[in-house]
Amino acid sequence: MTPLYHPPVKRSVEIAGHKTSISLEPVFWDLLKAAAAREGIPVNALVARIDAERLEAQTPPGLASAIRVWLAARSDLPGQ
Repeated sequence: MTPLYHPPVKRSVEIAGHKTSISLEPVFWDLLKAAAAREGIPVNALVARIDAERLEAQTPPGLASAIRVWLAARSDLPGQ
């Protein structure tokens, strides 16, 4: 298991045919991979979906922040 407290790790993803890099802490990469596996889609496809959703927001956050929020919204946090 990845240590809980670890600096962000930069990885490349492809969104709509464009490569970009995202820096996330390893725990978020692990959660993102698990979410993609649960949905039966590649990580790139899930990131593209999150990107499209964030761009619809009134004040869109950065992509890394949107991924963290998306993952938190689907966790077992109280009030979810």
